[in-house]
Amino acid sequence: MSASCTSICNHFCLYCILWLTNLNERKCIYFYVLCILLDSGSIRSVCLSLYKMALLLLLPLLTVCAATPRDLYGKMFIFPQETNTAHVRLTTSRQELRNVTVCLRSFTDLRRGHPLFSLATPSVDNDFLIYKDDAHDQMNLHIRNQYVYFAGQNYKLNTWHSLCSTWDSVSGLAQLWLDGKPSNWKLSSQSSINGPIIIVLGQEQDSHGGGFVITESFAGMLSDVHMWDYTISPCEIQNYMDDLSFPPGNLLNWRALEFQIIGTVLIGDKQKSCN
Repeated sequence: MSASCTSICNHFCLYCILWLTNLNERKCIYFYVLCILLDSGSIRSVCLSLYKMALLLLLPLLTVCAATPRDLYGKMFIFPQETNTAHVRLTTSRQELRNVTVCLRSFTDLRRGHPLFSLATPSVDNDFLIYKDDAHDQMNLHIRNQYVYFAGQNYKLNTWHSLCSTWDSVSGLAQLWLDGKPSNWKLSSQSSINGPIIIVLGQEQDSHGGGFVITESFAGMLSDVHMWDYTISPCEIQNYMDDLSFPPGNLLNWRALEFQIIGTVLIGDKQKSCN
């Protein structure tokens, strides 16, 4: 293989590693094997084709990289139908988490179980998953594939709900807040989350960045998504619930959100009361 062609392959694989959260790892492997198989040292046109292929595959990554965080105040993500494709991928630079707080607001008429927040790594598909169980009054929290449930949750259909989940890896304690009411503490994982991290809204990840199933999809609206790398205080959670002043997420901030929409997901104005 010529030096220029080798350089293209090496640089492309480096980009795949750096941006693994945005490009399926199989593409990286296939491309690398293709480069090895074409080790003839005489085909300039092949090198040019490979270069063009690399540019086409890297262009979405460069677009994401260059994207400016967007202020979504007063907005919501609308998931208008049940699918196994439509989702929003959220971007964070952190690849290791010892503590987590996630807050969001949701609205749906789904009677079946559905995901509200899905964080996965290559080794653990449910590294931090907030899931509304089929049972009417139960919310589930999966941390490092360890499952805890919170019963007695008044999660009504066709109603906006404010939800926060906290987890501390030192103690292993996890808690859920729904509409200003805290749950009982539950014991979960005491090991940290190690990336690369992919965060998805609208689907549950059964594999890193994929494995979506239509019967586990979300349909409805999501808004005001924040994420912190520490457990915020009960007063700060209550302020979030009451739409008062609170410290915005330092990992995900709805007022400066980096995201990518895949499939039919719309951004609309959040509906407010006329009173």
